[in-house]
Amino acid sequence: MLHTYFTYFLMAMSCIAIIVFVCLYFVTAGYGQFRTRQWGWSIPNKTAWVLMEAPAFLGIIGVLCYALSRGCAVGWPAWFLFVLFEFHYFQRSFVFPLLMKGKSLMPVAIVLMGVVFNLLNAAMQGGGLFLFPPTDLQQSFGRWFLQGHVVAGVVLFVVGLAVNWHSDHVIRHLRQPGDTRHYLPEKGMYRYVTSANYLGELLEWTGFAIAAATPAAWVFVWWTAANLVPRAHAIHKKYRQEFGEAVGRRKRILPFIY
Repeated sequence: MLHTYFTYFLMAMSCIAIIVFVCLYFVTAGYGQFRTRQWGWSIPNKTAWVLMEAPAFLGIIGVLCYALSRGCAVGWPAWFLFVLFEFHYFQRSFVFPLLMKGKSLMPVAIVLMGVVFNLLNAAMQGGGLFLFPPTDLQQSFGRWFLQGHVVAGVVLFVVGLAVNWHSDHVIRHLRQPGDTRHYLPEKGMYRYVTSANYLGELLEWTGFAIAAATPAAWVFVWWTAANLVPRAHAIHKKYRQEFGEAVGRRKRILPFIY
């Protein structure tokens, strides 16, 4: 019965992602360079990122503890995927904010939406790994890890992580202290897309889903795309307005495609 409810939960999340995807092409989320006073009360960016991302890091631990309390058998493949998930969110929750420069603000409304999604996603991924894992995740780690789709997925995850981190590094070092002008990033994957950091994150979670092969992981990929692809479009449009022909043939988020 619980598995049935979990399936309905994943279906509902997938449908909501469709709505979010469409809406974000018409309403640009008001954070970063798109923040306006219309989005209401704002708080410092560093605090906002911790509050917004930490629920994913902590939430999946809560699901794991619940699964263990119910006597669920957690295989080594699930533990490995859990570590990948937590590795990303530890960096995003507690390291990334410390590396941020400047005194930018983020609307509390955006933070709250992020908290809600990250809690729901922690429930999705925790459920997919610990409560209702596929049989594949119950086998020995060696046999599981040597499968082609797992190797490909882990490699793609690592590549995406590297692209994401490097792209964030490029963005952080576009300005000198005290400079408030906007610049067109041109290093790394920014030579091919205007939202290379989003490309990296999309690659990460696609790799995670390929390795995990759980419906929950693929719903997360769909949510990542639904959130980031429209925003990449908005950023590309703004760069075109600000920098014109300097943008060149760069795509939005997928090199040579979109």
